[in-house]
Amino acid sequence: MTQDELKALVGQAALQYVVPGELVGVGTGSTVNHFIDALATMKHRIKGAVSSSHASTLRLQAHGIHVFEAAEVKRLPVYVDGADEIDGRGFMVKGGGAALTREKIVADLAERFVCIADASKRVEVLGAFALPVEVITMAAHQLERRFTALGGTATLRRRADGAPVLTDNGHPLLDVQGLRIADPLAMEAEINQWPGVVTVGLFARHRASLCLLGTPEGVQTLVF
Repeated sequence: MTQDELKALVGQAALQYVVPGELVGVGTGSTVNHFIDALATMKHRIKGAVSSSHASTLRLQAHGIHVFEAAEVKRLPVYVDGADEIDGRGFMVKGGGAALTREKIVADLAERFVCIADASKRVEVLGAFALPVEVITMAAHQLERRFTALGGTATLRRRADGAPVLTDNGHPLLDVQGLRIADPLAMEAEINQWPGVVTVGLFARHRASLCLLGTPEGVQTLVF
């Protein structure tokens, strides 16, 4: 199976965790797009969705799924999202799609985080994928130096035309390479304290409850 077919497989499998009559939290990215398309088949059985990005909101609305603002919601039974990396404890690196802050906000509302990913995202130790960090512009260079001190190399994410990539919140992103993240909880807590950091793309406190992993043999369910 191709990687895209594996993504479609886990997107479909995630429907079993959607609670009829309730809202569902929806993440961002290519794997989640498959979940949104699958969710459209049961749109009349759910109350609606809370989205983590403008892109996901547009896709949900195109399917006729009502999107609620996070501020309108007190709780969600489930949040479904992908990952750039996930380890054996459910800790994740996220933010390749530049939606990490809003993803954490929606994940914080949810009682259960269902991660959907193809097998290439499963790692023993986080860090091979560059760690995304949403930052305040004036702090970017200072934060680059802080990551250098940790042994990483931070670079500003740019578009093809050279302009900085901005999140839906209007902030730039640093991508940090060269880190071996053996203790995600400790590193997340440390980086979150640095002035100028909006959100670090370590999902340790908001780790996955379970992961639906697409493999050539089918969908594996990993429970954490």
